[in-house]
Amino acid sequence: MSRVRQVAGGGRAVEVEPERLQGFLERFGTRHQGVTESVLGPDQAVFTAADGARAELTIPFGGLPGDPITSPGLHLDPLLPHLLLPRRIALILVRLGGHSLGIAEGGKVLLSTTDRRQVHGRNKAGGWSQQRFARRREGQARVALQAAADDVFRVLVPQLSTVAAVMLGGDRAALAELRTDRRIAELMNRAEDRILDVPEPRRTILDDAAERARTVEVVVTEP
Repeated sequence: MSRVRQVAGGGRAVEVEPERLQGFLERFGTRHQGVTESVLGPDQAVFTAADGARAELTIPFGGLPGDPITSPGLHLDPLLPHLLLPRRIALILVRLGGHSLGIAEGGKVLLSTTDRRQVHGRNKAGGWSQQRFARRREGQARVALQAAADDVFRVLVPQLSTVAAVMLGGDRAALAELRTDRRIAELMNRAEDRILDVPEPRRTILDDAAERARTVEVVVTEP
């Protein structure tokens, strides 16, 4: 079942597998009197329908080479071959309560590691007790993020030369903190702009992320 979320400014974003993209856009055209124009690359693909509806997506994995290609009707070449190309993808899912990371190919996890660390929630009490609790929580968060960085360095950095892309997921603040670790900077700098929205990282969540990493988010806006 496709994941759908509402986007700021109107419209909805739908995660679509490469194998289903053509059918998805054909159905989009059917609902909106036909696709009249396709603009592909290098970083964006935009499909405009006769009634003014638009389907847009950011082209992942380095985008398409050359200048944008504008074609009448629904045109998916060279976008679709680019999306269907098999790739090894490094996955890094991090929240303050833990992390799960690994290498995936074809939507399947090939190697992985997952760890959970205790990080207490916020304390609503005031005064000295609250300050002490906050320091304790900050310490726990620091330990959890250090463990995540250690595992990324141990498991993923040796695989860097074998992967075609890096996909992140989880809490943006935690991921931003992870980027400050110089040992894993080269890997983190290769990450896709898209960040997967995931719950507390577990091994089953990593399996789901491996499948989602292959998808594109198509943003559909109605006239």
